[in-house]
Amino acid sequence: MSVPLPTIDQIRDAAARIAPHAIVTPVLRNAELDALAGAQLYFKCENLQRGGAFKFRGACNAVWSLSDEEAARGVVTHSSGNHGNALAMAAATRGIAAHVVVPEGAVRAKLEAIEKAGAILHRCAPTIAAREAKAAEVQQATGATLVHPYADTRVMAGQGSLVAELLAQSQGLDAIMTPVGGGGLSAGCSIAAHGLDPSIAMYGAEPAGADDAVQSLARGARIDHFTPDTVCDGLRTLIGEPNFHALREHQVEIITVSDEESIQAMRLLWQTLKLVVEVSSATVLAAVLKQRDRFAGRRVGLVLTGGNVDIDALPW
Repeated sequence: MSVPLPTIDQIRDAAARIAPHAIVTPVLRNAELDALAGAQLYFKCENLQRGGAFKFRGACNAVWSLSDEEAARGVVTHSSGNHGNALAMAAATRGIAAHVVVPEGAVRAKLEAIEKAGAILHRCAPTIAAREAKAAEVQQATGATLVHPYADTRVMAGQGSLVAELLAQSQGLDAIMTPVGGGGLSAGCSIAAHGLDPSIAMYGAEPAGADDAVQSLARGARIDHFTPDTVCDGLRTLIGEPNFHALREHQVEIITVSDEESIQAMRLLWQTLKLVVEVSSATVLAAVLKQRDRFAGRRVGLVLTGGNVDIDALPW
């Protein structure tokens, strides 16, 4: 099934639809990090969004896009954490059921958050195929609407809603960088950014141990199978088909970073911004510091995507 990419108008509609429920997250600056990067960095703090991640935007847009008849049957997704939590919270704002398929080995703190948000959990093996099969089984049994974590037009539109906020809160950005996992955020943000200012350069940060987006862009076709090996649990997902096409169309440049570089960047963010951010979020700072010459003197927006960290299992 082909999933269409959202338009800038759909992203504007999503922003209006989620406005009563989502937080306009702050943008932070830090002189020490600017000096380290040799650039002006604007950190969009989606770790302070409801549910602790940008994922609430897309989930909320999807939930409130449903007709009353569709909503009554609930929603279902598969997620290792943040999207499942976001969908459960979004469903609660409409008083409907949320079914979340979770893989074995998911981060404990994220599973607890999903349960606390009121979702009905369904366990499965830790593979994409198993997640999708279980979600389809639940969908068949309940009649719930599938809200895919990233390959969903409504989800991508909701994620892209953060860009207008970021541009209004910052001063003439030259570039925007997001982490890249399934690509819902990168796709939505690229469409939104170029719909508002075509001159903005778009970048993605990807773990070297889960670099399927880089490989896909290099070969001109999406890789449909790989085994990730990274501590960035939020970025272990294969790039989605529509998301891959959005990255190509908007010429998103991907920079790969090692786990060690991401962990060091995570420490830096905790120490300087005094923010709890996930190692997946820290990839954006790691990428800027790794390729300092590329960003020197530029105004760069960095999306800190989430802050759901198991503080009993910090990567350092």
